[in-house]
Amino acid sequence: MAVEELVSYIVKGLVDSPDHVLVNKVEGESTIMLELVVHPDDVELVRGEGGETLRHLKAVVSAASGRRKAILELMDGGSESSGEE
Repeated sequence: MAVEELVSYIVKGLVDSPDHVLVNKVEGESTIMLELVVHPDDVELVRGEGGETLRHLKAVVSAASGRRKAILELMDGGSESSGEE
């Protein structure tokens, strides 16, 4: 299973609107950027209290990415929360 499919699978289990989950993969030379888009009402579900859920999701992405560094960004209607693990 590709890392973007793994993110999609996990996030669809967390949100109220799984049909609105989109993971866009952008590949660089040494990194993979995953842009996660969810329904606006589901953003806080993905972020979790204090950002805990999103931090754990980023840890899973980092572990599953293999040799290439993977970065997960939660796209939030113009503002974004990003981080690297």
